[in-house]
Amino acid sequence: MEAEFRRVGDQDRKLVDDKYNVEATESLANEALHLPISEAAPIYEQLLTVFPTAAKYWKQYVEAQMVVNNDEATKQIFSRCLLNCLQIPLWRCYIRFIRKVNDKKGVEGQEETRKAFDFMLSYVGADIASGPVWMEYITFLKSLPALSTQEESQRMIAVRKVYQKAIVTPTHHIEQLWKEYENFENSVSRQLAKGLLSEYQPKFNSARAVYRERKKYVDGIDWNMLAVPPTGSYKEESQWMAWKKLLAFEKGNPQRIENGSSNKRIIFTYEQCLMHLYHYPDLWYDYAMWHAKSGSIDAAIKVFQRSLKALPDSEMLRYAYGELEESRGAIQPTKKIYESLLGDGVNTTALAHIQFIRFLRRTEGVEAARKYFLDARKSPNCTYHVYVAYAMMAFCLDKDPKMAHNVFEAGLKRFMHEPVYILEYADFLTRLNDDRNIRALFERALSSLPSEESVEVWKRFTSFEQTYGDLASMLKVERRKKEALSGTGEEGPSSLESSLQDVASRYSFMDLWPCSSKELDHLARQEWLTKNINKKVEKSTMPNGLGFVDEDSTGLTSNLAVSSKVVYPDTNQMVIYDPRQKPGAGNFQTTTAAGVPTASKSLSNPVIAAVGGQTMSAFDEILEATPPALVAFLSNLPVVEGPTPDVDVVLSICLQSDVPAPQPGKSGAAPMQLPSIPAPSTSDLSVSSKSHPIPSASSFKPARGKRKHFDRQEEEEASVQSHPLPRDAFRIRQIQKARGTASQTGSASYGSAISGDLSGSTG
Repeated sequence: MEAEFRRVGDQDRKLVDDKYNVEATESLANEALHLPISEAAPIYEQLLTVFPTAAKYWKQYVEAQMVVNNDEATKQIFSRCLLNCLQIPLWRCYIRFIRKVNDKKGVEGQEETRKAFDFMLSYVGADIASGPVWMEYITFLKSLPALSTQEESQRMIAVRKVYQKAIVTPTHHIEQLWKEYENFENSVSRQLAKGLLSEYQPKFNSARAVYRERKKYVDGIDWNMLAVPPTGSYKEESQWMAWKKLLAFEKGNPQRIENGSSNKRIIFTYEQCLMHLYHYPDLWYDYAMWHAKSGSIDAAIKVFQRSLKALPDSEMLRYAYGELEESRGAIQPTKKIYESLLGDGVNTTALAHIQFIRFLRRTEGVEAARKYFLDARKSPNCTYHVYVAYAMMAFCLDKDPKMAHNVFEAGLKRFMHEPVYILEYADFLTRLNDDRNIRALFERALSSLPSEESVEVWKRFTSFEQTYGDLASMLKVERRKKEALSGTGEEGPSSLESSLQDVASRYSFMDLWPCSSKELDHLARQEWLTKNINKKVEKSTMPNGLGFVDEDSTGLTSNLAVSSKVVYPDTNQMVIYDPRQKPGAGNFQTTTAAGVPTASKSLSNPVIAAVGGQTMSAFDEILEATPPALVAFLSNLPVVEGPTPDVDVVLSICLQSDVPAPQPGKSGAAPMQLPSIPAPSTSDLSVSSKSHPIPSASSFKPARGKRKHFDRQEEEEASVQSHPLPRDAFRIRQIQKARGTASQTGSASYGSAISGDLSGSTG
């Protein structure tokens, strides 16, 4: 027991480090199985706090309580988990508990059990694995005592209703349920059965077809997967896709049932999905919006409330929830949602401030938004974003440019060091056509910003002068920019000199340039080279010219920027494969290894032949380094038309090749002489298989009148028995295959190298 406590302690430490550690969780749950319930209960509570939708842990927990007959604790556990864990094993455990509790209560207990079955089937009756539940319920109903004819009739009616619901539900046991229903109706009344069965036969056929389709989607789902936050693993993404496909299938209402029943199945599928993908906000959102589109706003709100309990830190779900409440005119509930995003004010984000200001402007008016902005600006977490957002709101919505100007000026005292804020202020002044204050703003900002942070401000100042200034001011600002940035790396050592790139940038507008794309790329390349003129640049890092764009250039970009990312292959050496090309068409000259004069001809490749001398010299080197036995084998291979040879032909040549045996002194194995049949010439095998089919390895037969060849072959085959078995398993299989085929067709075959028996019979 002490060892068990030590192991449990180790798993606890792992869960403290990572509470979603699946391996440690499984190990801890297994350890709890062997502990008394008093010691296991805290472990289960710990696990179920982290995994509240883990049906298998709830089942394990409740069964541990049932073993010790702790009925009150069992009821409490079921009340906590049943509606959130729609899984058949857990619900069947619930039915077992109900039947055990009510077993000795007589008629009252039977009625309670019947209600429990109806309750269970209303929640999990649509599960594809619910067949045993339907069958258990029917068996329970049939077992009820009937003391009168009226009670017997009522019992039959109840059984019939359950059967009729079960046979239209796509489950694994649907066909078995249909057969039992047929037997049931025929046992009651054959005349009535004929009409009822003909009525429900089409419904059953439809449900069976839907079951087969649904099973394809259900088979891809891991029903034991624990709900952990998404990590982007392949398994998680595949499960997400499997659930999305199943949901799309159910939303299509493939069985064409009424909307109420179809919606019930969709809800059931969403609930099962969220058991395993509990931490996926997109699925919570989809579920809520499906309810909203179906007209059930209250159900959608409940889903959002549940989602915020599951994911309390999800701002996206809170904004979506607030959006739904606001869209139906519930202003006060929406305000509470936004206030929950603000929190205690200490850790409030700038985005929460901005969105609350916008909400107040929409719902309570200008003064409420202004009042909150004055309070928010005092927050230590208030950034320049809040100033920009409120200023533009005052300018665009309230039509109050003076207020907007005052807000920007107030923010400038606090965020003069933020280049983005300077640019936003400059854009606002541009809308006011206030060119004097724009220039003053740039001068103030550039005098306080360090050089490395002023790049974007200088670019905007230059762009402004190029667009709205005169020639003198334009040239002056460009020169000042070069002087200020000459030491930051943005401009090269020769940046103080005027260049043609400056002219191109100066007289461009949007995507219009005073030069062609080719000239623009050339200028960009020159600018890059100028900046790196004193640096040691590797050849591979130099731009190629075509579509080259330097991100640090002075606004000089190409309209071919997309193509600059593409590296095109050299197509000068490419030869297109032509299936009509004749084999051996290559006309190159080569020298091959001595003793293999036909190898180069047999191995010639028209594609290789067209490449050039360097490739052929490499080819010669390969041939020279190739063992003579392999060259002899390759020379017997046919020249085929197309990239894929006939496998049977290659195998037949393998079986008939005379591969030289190793020298006795060089290998520990005894030399073995393989039986051979003269191989067909390459010219015979290279003919197109369409006009002359090539025989397979098992269909070579000797020509008539060549008895001498048979005698010689039998003598050679007789020598196989005296040699050890071949070690090559592939070789053994091919010899067996050849012998087995020959014994069926009557053609000449090899003897079995395993049994030592030889056969040389002919048909």
